[in-house]
Amino acid sequence: MWVAARHLAKWVASTTDAPNVGIFLPTSGAFPVAMAASWLCGRTIVPLNYLLAREELDYIIDHAELDTVITATPMLDRFGDMPDGVTSLRMDQMNAKGLPPMMRPVKRPDDFTAVILYTSGTSGKPKGVMLSVDNLGTNVDQCRRWANFTKRDSFLGVLPQFHSFGLCVCTILPFSLGCRALYTAQFKVVRVLDLLRRGRPTAFMAIPSMYNALLQAKSARPDDMSSLRFIVSGGEPLPDAVYDGFAERYGRKICEGFGMTETSPVTNWTLPHEERRGTVGRSLPGIEQIIVGDNGQHLDSGQDGELLIRGGNVMQGYYKMPEETALAINEDGFLRTGDMARIDENGFLSITGRIKEMLIIGGENVFPREIEEVLVKHPDVSEAAVIGMEDPSRGEVALAFVEMIEGAQFDAGALRSWCRESLAGYKVPREIRHVDALPRNPTGKVMRRSLSAETAGVS
Repeated sequence: MWVAARHLAKWVASTTDAPNVGIFLPTSGAFPVAMAASWLCGRTIVPLNYLLAREELDYIIDHAELDTVITATPMLDRFGDMPDGVTSLRMDQMNAKGLPPMMRPVKRPDDFTAVILYTSGTSGKPKGVMLSVDNLGTNVDQCRRWANFTKRDSFLGVLPQFHSFGLCVCTILPFSLGCRALYTAQFKVVRVLDLLRRGRPTAFMAIPSMYNALLQAKSARPDDMSSLRFIVSGGEPLPDAVYDGFAERYGRKICEGFGMTETSPVTNWTLPHEERRGTVGRSLPGIEQIIVGDNGQHLDSGQDGELLIRGGNVMQGYYKMPEETALAINEDGFLRTGDMARIDENGFLSITGRIKEMLIIGGENVFPREIEEVLVKHPDVSEAAVIGMEDPSRGEVALAFVEMIEGAQFDAGALRSWCRESLAGYKVPREIRHVDALPRNPTGKVMRRSLSAETAGVS
């Protein structure tokens, strides 16, 4: 791997002087090669989400100031070329001949920004979460100590490497430990079961919808999970039906964890021997967690309030967004998570709700505003509001309500097609409903919390 990384590093160094390099690859062993190559020549990596609509992808490429993207021909065949002025380095066409001699690896300080991960933003535009070498190293060490990982472990990676869970836990963690990792570009039950049987990994991290698919697989056998020390669920709450069904069919417990892109990402993790349903476990070593009330006062154990997190794993900030960074991290260095939570007397954390109006769809964070902005661009829509609606397979899906301009005809199918042109598929509302008037407060602000799937007066 290091030979390939060094060749690719020469190619990157000879192509661009820009500080940031994009990586546009499917989940695979090619990603850590591209990651290592970029770091060898002192570049910050920007993993690009291939589930996004082209407009969203182009925004990130522009905002991150990318002029070079490491990719592969199949990706470009499927998604199209990069924007004008952006060079595509296709790993499948890499040729070491004619490249300049390999320079020595560029040394960077611990506060060097190793990765910028873009996540949904409250304003409708993605925010680039800056994670330093120290942030990533801290969280890798926290996970290693918590679960006693060694180089004898092996990981099965099915999560996208543009996502913090897939990048940090399923890629950087095994990379730093020097242990084996198996990857599959797409989550297909037959493929995952085959890797479990042949590869016999010891750690498997996935989201609830993936565990539900494995639970429903007719070809699965009870011993398919027998090699696993850890079966971890994150990204969204794990339904009781999936937890109970998995234990009954496979004789194994799924352990829930919690984290955020802004925390590199893992902060909490329930270990098998101390599994406690309804919680996401205790905090990892070196992570402080407190619960605060509306006025910022510290609350006692068992009381609901906002979860604040502090530690060496907390992000540097949002790329080119100092105001948003200042709002997210308080003067004491605590990250405001926007999650309602409680911590019991033994330190076990329960996530009880969200302060932020964020949706979690198939493990991906989606803010209503980004969907609403697309809807109101339609010439027949005067106002829109989006909320979450429970879904058995994806946890949540988007439900939109729209006010139409006077005289316009409501066509839900046409509006969903309009959304598909600008949004990733998972962000497109499952349903769009017409209302005569959206609920508003005295200042005219739309009150999403007054809307529900059962809202009266819809058509």
